[in-house]
Amino acid sequence: MRNATFEKYDNYQKSNVEWVEELPTVFGVKRLKEVLRDVVYGTSEKTEEVGDYEVIGMGDINDGKITFPKKRFIDNVPKDLLLKKDDLLFNRTNSIALVGKVGWVEEDREDVTFASYLIRLKVMKDQCSKYWLYLLNSEYFINYSRSNAIQTANQANLSSSKLKQFKIIAIDNILQKVIVDYLDDKTKRIDRRIELLTQKANLYGNIKQSLINETVTYGLDKSVVMKDSGVEWIGVVPHSWHTKRVKDLFEESKKKSVTGEERLLSVSEYNGVTLKKDNIEEEQFLTRAETLVGYKICKVGELVINIMLAWKRGLGISPFDGIVSPSYAVYTPSKSVYSAYFHYLFRSERAIAEFKRNSTGIIESRLRLYTDSFFALEVAIPDYKEQKAIADYLDQKTAHIDHTVETINTQIDKLKELRKTLINDVVTGKIKVTVEGGATG
Repeated sequence: MRNATFEKYDNYQKSNVEWVEELPTVFGVKRLKEVLRDVVYGTSEKTEEVGDYEVIGMGDINDGKITFPKKRFIDNVPKDLLLKKDDLLFNRTNSIALVGKVGWVEEDREDVTFASYLIRLKVMKDQCSKYWLYLLNSEYFINYSRSNAIQTANQANLSSSKLKQFKIIAIDNILQKVIVDYLDDKTKRIDRRIELLTQKANLYGNIKQSLINETVTYGLDKSVVMKDSGVEWIGVVPHSWHTKRVKDLFEESKKKSVTGEERLLSVSEYNGVTLKKDNIEEEQFLTRAETLVGYKICKVGELVINIMLAWKRGLGISPFDGIVSPSYAVYTPSKSVYSAYFHYLFRSERAIAEFKRNSTGIIESRLRLYTDSFFALEVAIPDYKEQKAIADYLDQKTAHIDHTVETINTQIDKLKELRKTLINDVVTGKIKVTVEGGATG
């Protein structure tokens, strides 16, 4: 399209739409059902790991885009449930933070359908579906959708009948297309900047991981004599290092909370052990303490492993006292162990690959690293003094890298907020998009 600029509309008035305070006087209002020609729920058939038709789930919709991970399949689908170009998929149920997400189908998909917790919306022939993607994914509309969802203890739900009754902003097809062209252009530019910054952050992440891999394998002094460790996955190590079983370095702790009042911790594949925000709602029948009774106690310096995600770096040395999920494993280090060193060692690429080889499970998504397998592994380590020196060195170096990545991520967050604000302001008429050479509304 020709270059577009934006300004304010001439006149505004109090909105008759619950989720918008005011609208341009040239904008109209309708019920959502008036612009829809078809509203259906997806398939409720049980999915398998193989099959003829892929089933899209709520996790496959992000920022309006639909990905096709090829993880869930079924063998039979009615033709009217296959995805077609310009279909909109609305996430109707899950945690309240996920209700309202909308994805847009860019082309016909002859072998893809969608799950029953999604609603497929087809707009009228005279409507621009991409415009409705922007409007329904605007922060104002999503917040309104979530405020109208029925919440239970574990999830929220918004029915199609209720959704269709929502009041929405009505503008003509020409303006819809102008807005889409404008937002497509602006969001693509923002997305490209986000992509470049993300690549930069990933590069620093790779540098950090390479530094850790090299240091925990060869030590700080690269001039020392090396020797064969005698363990295939370890290879050569400094001559003074010793090979030991994990069993001789850690002891499993099975202490459990009797009150459930300790700080709740989680394990991230990115950062290791972190504080977890307690999002258990006050109106639930069980209190937080009652819910967390029986969780495993964890102390500063202990190793925590999410046994389901050990092969994806779901582990780390805890910097906090607290409690973790009963499905996690907690290990207390011996006196010969400097804990921070093992945080780096066990998150190195070689160690993670070995954890994966020794995990139990038929398919990757169900791998588990149980204590017996973990304890049987051998590691090559220096004495306590050198462990501390390596850990201190890596603390300093990785902190600098982490600060750089944090700065980049702050820039990314600002761009995402700019993108969100731009969409909100354009679809609600706070910004009037015009085409050079003539107004559009």
